[in-house]
Amino acid sequence: MPSYARSEARAWAREKMLGVASVVIPTMTADCTALNEAAIRHDVEKTIEHGFVGTLSCSEVAITLDEYRRFVEIMVDQAAGRIFVVHHAVFNTLEDNIAAARLAQDAGAELVLLGYPPYFYPQSLDEIYDYTKAFCDATDMAVMLFPIPTWGFGRLSPIDMPIPLLRRLIDDCPNVVAIKAEGGMPHLMGPVEVHRAFGEEVVISFPMEHEFVPMAQLIDIPFCGTNYSAYYGPILPQVFNLIRAGRHAEATEIYHRLDPARKAFGGIAHSSFGLINRVIWKYEGWLQGYNGGPLRHPTPRIYQREMIALRRGQEAAGMNPTRDPDELFFIGRNRA
Repeated sequence: MPSYARSEARAWAREKMLGVASVVIPTMTADCTALNEAAIRHDVEKTIEHGFVGTLSCSEVAITLDEYRRFVEIMVDQAAGRIFVVHHAVFNTLEDNIAAARLAQDAGAELVLLGYPPYFYPQSLDEIYDYTKAFCDATDMAVMLFPIPTWGFGRLSPIDMPIPLLRRLIDDCPNVVAIKAEGGMPHLMGPVEVHRAFGEEVVISFPMEHEFVPMAQLIDIPFCGTNYSAYYGPILPQVFNLIRAGRHAEATEIYHRLDPARKAFGGIAHSSFGLINRVIWKYEGWLQGYNGGPLRHPTPRIYQREMIALRRGQEAAGMNPTRDPDELFFIGRNRA
């Protein structure tokens, strides 16, 4: 169960959602029949070592509901209160998502990143409201809303989930505690609107590193996540702390130093048709000491051209990626 009551969820978020949150992608055993517990624990420990305050238990992979419940349990157990675990609510239907949320809640997750199923095709903003409120009413966990073009809501609003819709949800759902502001990407107007409208009421996350670092020097952004920042190892949490301390020139210097890695990341096709290539994300983290290792098929792939570009980008940015040969990524640091 969460460590807070529903009425305390927003106060919990203000206290805990201060920093950067990453993503842990479940690793399977070599025969892809079960979870690799040692690998998952390794990744949680590396997440803590790198200074993240929370991490997402990624469910957007080939994993059963029972395996996902166990995945969250392992993460929570390894975290031991040092970071919070974020449930990834992107299962097949509203009913599946409610069931998964209850399992994740019982396993110890304390925050939900709320997505929408591929076959949820609302004809009005009211339908988005109804789905979201039904989900929020069914869980005691704090919920982070997630406007982003991925869901296909752009045909109803240029910022995907417009301010009046978010206003209704914040008013009617006391466990809505945060907004992961990516509506209308790649443009910034949606996140700026969300911050202006709700920054005093709920936590606003600018999860994109290239937007967070400059914008956080102009406006108060307490949270950056959940995101791909394991690619940068411990650097983004360090930059976050510099910005909070008002050391903007130092944060900016690091931002510029990361430019080769940022350009390498931006030059790789990470997603298509609304689905992120989690194998590429795993490789990016593996370069910085995370486990790597297999995902169950069906899964996207990574090719040598992407690995070469990503490794060279980190090298040029002075990030000291692992010298292990790339073939070891496919095995992982904790083989099982």
